[in-house]
Amino acid sequence: MNPPLTRDMPREAVETWLRETDPEQLALLWAAADRTRREWVGDDVHLRGLVEISNYCVRECAYCGIRGPNRGLSRYRMTAAEILDAAGQAREFGYGTVVLQSGEDYGIETAWLAEIIRQMKAKTGLAVTLSLGERPEADWAAWREVGADRYLLKFETSDEELYGRIHPPRPGGDTDRRLQLRRLRELGYENGGGVMVGLPGQSFASLARDIETFREMDLDMIGVGPFIAHPETPLGRGEIEVKIEDADQVPSTETMACRVVALTRIVCPEANLPSTTALETINRESGRTSGLQRGANVVMPNLTPPHFRALYDIYPEKSLAQPDAASFHLQLLDQLAAIDRAPGRGRGDRVRRTSST
Repeated sequence: MNPPLTRDMPREAVETWLRETDPEQLALLWAAADRTRREWVGDDVHLRGLVEISNYCVRECAYCGIRGPNRGLSRYRMTAAEILDAAGQAREFGYGTVVLQSGEDYGIETAWLAEIIRQMKAKTGLAVTLSLGERPEADWAAWREVGADRYLLKFETSDEELYGRIHPPRPGGDTDRRLQLRRLRELGYENGGGVMVGLPGQSFASLARDIETFREMDLDMIGVGPFIAHPETPLGRGEIEVKIEDADQVPSTETMACRVVALTRIVCPEANLPSTTALETINRESGRTSGLQRGANVVMPNLTPPHFRALYDIYPEKSLAQPDAASFHLQLLDQLAAIDRAPGRGRGDRVRRTSST
């Protein structure tokens, strides 16, 4: 008999559920996660318009297609006008948030982006989420001062040895993203982290620690998606061998990712959890709704102009997961209606019902 599905379940219980494959037991997990989601964050699905503002990156992550050493990729940075136009589209569609995402690009100047954020807030009134990788604290403070609301900084795995094997040190030395997430909260941001599911060398015990880390950090946003390596990377080409016993290797599948989403919802009931683009990529028919029915309450429609979207090539076929913005918006509304969910109203901030830990 599996352990009870409770907010305070110990790590060992989380690992037991991560290993579960019996369809009847998994049905209990899906139902518990959906029930927790409904009770704590309701039926609204918060829509965040994603704008991939640059594909430059100084990092050399062993799986990502926009890694700095990829010389075969055409690089771009959107102009201020292009970014503001995309934000205006988010407002027209009724989204509550604009997410500005890029590689770790120090060509994005602090003052330049601050002015874009200032104008975006004044023109749209939307919440602004940043996902720009590691930056100096002074940059974060400057962007927060002009109105940025949230910052996403996924730590990918809490296993430091595994992280180091597939993430070469950043220029200037390595840093602790979990400490950075705490500092972002101190600066006044809602903070968001997350992990990939099925990293080569990732064990079930390691993944259970990741979920425990989400709870310990009391994250406001948590992104979970299946690991997908770009073929033009060391992991994609098989140049890095990261092996553990087959029984311990976490699979990079839709069902496995959904198990993590479901367990994360149960132990972090207030957090905003997206049904990620990676889920859509590996299952275009129902990956998005699978996540939403198993604990997720956020979708991030891609508003990046099409001629840039194909160049934000972090993993194969990502740009194909969502069609053009207007078509996707209509498709999404139909999908939400089919599962008795509706777009959220307002910014979709985390609503705290308990004191933070």
